[in-house]
Amino acid sequence: MRKEFSAGIERIARADERVVFITGDLGYNALENLVDSMGPRFINAGVAEQNMVGVAAGMAYKGFKVFVYSIAPFAVYRCLEQFRNDVCLHKMPVFLVGNGGGYGYGIMGSTHHAIEDLACLSSLQHVKTYVPAFADEIDPMLDTIVAEAGPSYLRLGVGPKTPEGTDTYGSFRHIVRSTNPLGTIVALGPVTANVLNALENEALAGLFDVYTATCLPLDLPVDLARRWNGRPMLVVEEHVSIGGLAQQLSVQLLQNGIIPARFISLTAQGYPNGLYGDQKFHQQQSGLDPATIARQLTTFVQAS
Repeated sequence: MRKEFSAGIERIARADERVVFITGDLGYNALENLVDSMGPRFINAGVAEQNMVGVAAGMAYKGFKVFVYSIAPFAVYRCLEQFRNDVCLHKMPVFLVGNGGGYGYGIMGSTHHAIEDLACLSSLQHVKTYVPAFADEIDPMLDTIVAEAGPSYLRLGVGPKTPEGTDTYGSFRHIVRSTNPLGTIVALGPVTANVLNALENEALAGLFDVYTATCLPLDLPVDLARRWNGRPMLVVEEHVSIGGLAQQLSVQLLQNGIIPARFISLTAQGYPNGLYGDQKFHQQQSGLDPATIARQLTTFVQAS
């Protein structure tokens, strides 16, 4: 998604001279177009993430709209206090961008993973966190972020193009339709590709409605929630369970009197065996791989 992101920022920055981009010494072989097109509005703050966010807050206070870029764990965890106090509490237009959310940086280990980032940020005052599942969602999300001009976080990963014929309902996109759905799947971010892979199993094809959640905190329309009442639901996210999609979604469902027949949550499990590997390795360890998803959906079919 970095290619789509850099192209989107270039487009926005050409149209609005108030847009500034700050990087924490990252983005090589990805952001050179921004260096050329933005000139002095492209700032390399060096390996100084806390200072970077403080500078961004000051510039936002003076009327600029500031994107702050790093890999996800550096953009979130290293400067959480500065983002909370300097940006969120004052509703400043500072937009964190974290590349490689979840286990995206694989073998580099836990210091380079971001599996608690959405819990940290979506709980802060006035913040919206955006989690594209597909590469072509980047442009509309960037437009929304700049237009709303409030504290936000964009979590990037690696995703394909959106399937054709999707519909949007609040924070949710309906990406796979079933004429007579046995159950509902709600996925967050690029791990959605594993869900689609699992549904290629002939025994599962056509049995499930699939939605993606595009941002947290959630905007769940009541009419959409009612569709899910009484059906089994599977939630899939490359994020820990506490503060993630499943926890936030379950609260909203209960508040609206919606009771799924079953509610299963597949989440990032950290490091069960203490080993590190690539992103697929960690997804498999957490049960987020296509095979495990397919097995879980099969239990829904067998119980029907």
